[in-house]
Amino acid sequence: MHLGDDVLDRIRTEGYAVVEGFLTADELAAAREGLFDEFPTHEQYFAEPERYVHVVAHQFAGLRVGPFRSWPLTRLAFHPDLVDAAERFCGTTDLDLYKIELWAKYSGAVDYDQAHHRDYGNHHLLVPRADRRWPQLTTFILLSDVTEHDAPTKVIPRSIGDDVPLWPDRLAPGELHEHEVAVTGPAGSIFLYTTDVLHRGSAFTGHPRSRFALLADYMARGNPWMGKVSWPGAALHPAIRTLMVHATPRERHLFGVPLPG
Repeated sequence: MHLGDDVLDRIRTEGYAVVEGFLTADELAAAREGLFDEFPTHEQYFAEPERYVHVVAHQFAGLRVGPFRSWPLTRLAFHPDLVDAAERFCGTTDLDLYKIELWAKYSGAVDYDQAHHRDYGNHHLLVPRADRRWPQLTTFILLSDVTEHDAPTKVIPRSIGDDVPLWPDRLAPGELHEHEVAVTGPAGSIFLYTTDVLHRGSAFTGHPRSRFALLADYMARGNPWMGKVSWPGAALHPAIRTLMVHATPRERHLFGVPLPG
């Protein structure tokens, strides 16, 4: 789905936007097939939770850095409509796709509740400028339905959060909960936000529940104090080799490979 300028305006004014129906039914089905090459399905996990303790050992145990074995799943991170939106948001076609992650969460074994924080703490060596120069666009593509019971991300609109100093980058537990908005939506929705916006992971309020999302983050190239993943560090991984073979020149450019010529 094309993300219109109204979506980008919402991100600039409120710090985030949620759009349902970003993925087509076929794109979602192909991605979910690859998703379960990486993680147990809902049914598999809850049938034998003791077999999968490694994915719930702590809050971030279900996080995997891409690319992934499934090409359709990996390619969601540079979906043409997402790249187009990132170009317009960042004001350049010279982009870095600086992080791809897959996140699986399952209820019952670990508490996913967090205090409100800003993501620049591990995406940025400095506190971001107040004038929002050098923007970063961070995204969650929901690969499962997310309701209020499914540990949704909760975000503080910029109209409220901007009154909170940028440093320190996290609040006390429970602070501003009365102002938070739950990011919910059917599978195939996309949540877009910026690294200076207050948000948090929340706990499951039902059982058994599971939640799956693909995270892809963008910034303008040439700003080495920002970023998160070094792609050449994983160059021997089979999924990187698949990506370099199958990606178009434009898609490889998102990982730093020069365009032809």
